[in-house]
Amino acid sequence: MASKKTETVNVNARLNRRTILKGAAALGVFGSSFPMPAIAQETTWTLANSMRSVANPYHASFAKGGADFAKSIGATYETLATEGNSEKGVSDIRALLQRTGGKLILNVDPNDSPDARVIVEEVKKAGGFVVTQWNKPDDLHPWDFDPNYVAHMSFDGVPTAEAIANELFKAFGGEGGIVALGGILSNVPAIERKLGLDNAIAKTNGKVTLLDFQPADWNEQKAFDITQAWLTRFGDQVKGVFAANDGMGMGALEALRQNGLAGKVPVVGIDGIDAAVTAIEAGEFAGTVAWDPIWTGGMGLAIPYAHATGKIDITKEPREHREFYGTGIIVSKDTVADYKNNPPKVDYNDLWGKATGQIQYRS
Repeated sequence: MASKKTETVNVNARLNRRTILKGAAALGVFGSSFPMPAIAQETTWTLANSMRSVANPYHASFAKGGADFAKSIGATYETLATEGNSEKGVSDIRALLQRTGGKLILNVDPNDSPDARVIVEEVKKAGGFVVTQWNKPDDLHPWDFDPNYVAHMSFDGVPTAEAIANELFKAFGGEGGIVALGGILSNVPAIERKLGLDNAIAKTNGKVTLLDFQPADWNEQKAFDITQAWLTRFGDQVKGVFAANDGMGMGALEALRQNGLAGKVPVVGIDGIDAAVTAIEAGEFAGTVAWDPIWTGGMGLAIPYAHATGKIDITKEPREHREFYGTGIIVSKDTVADYKNNPPKVDYNDLWGKATGQIQYRS
């Protein structure tokens, strides 16, 4: 899904997120299930996506991807939002499992990594099927909970962050100080993206220095407040701002705007939300990494649905189909036009077409 102008990250490739649909909070319920071969010919499955908040642009598109897939097969669909509360996230899933009698296919981005184990155990006990995304403990694997824990989907945050950090360095001439905004410190993506940033800085041999790093917990307002304080503290020492997601990047950009520095101090983020892409076009963002949340939101339901209805037997699939990285693209001033003219396409029959290999653990 990448051309010369939209490089697929591998160190170059692995990643993926797409643009955002803000009104997705109203994602509703669609008809009854579509019968596929074998296992569950007459069984009605409820499909659900669980995520932090549909106010988050990435998660709004993630939710829409789930709704789109459910609509394509005529299935009932629900969106669950944790609002950053792990207890609420688990409780809502338990309630939906009970209400559906276990006939639930769940695609979940857990609020925090330890939540994944609890959720998987609850789904297995109820007889449903689950795919996790982004966050899980390293020692939690789908094949240990066959057949109910279908897969784990993620993106390799280390080369992602390193690649987008290099875009930031290039934007200010490759020499000077930067500040960096991180996600929730216990989240796997936040850990990986910080490591990727550190790798990129180390490879400059001292030309780029990290003035300060602070977690803003994926929150735009926190990022705004932190960036305002940095501008007061460091002044013109700040040559660029690295944000571990676009939402925090937009908070940093607003602080720069209020100080007359937008377009003068470049910002990079990760997600590929519409606002970030627009900021790239305006010369305010140096780049973002575009995942495809429509794909992740839908494919995290399509794969377990294919298993639940007998199209595939997930227990016979290789491990690279059980824990895998998705793909994605770097969007910068040089590639943004091509990216907008050639948006990612989703084929829910091509279950692993955008997978780029089995997840590797660094711990």
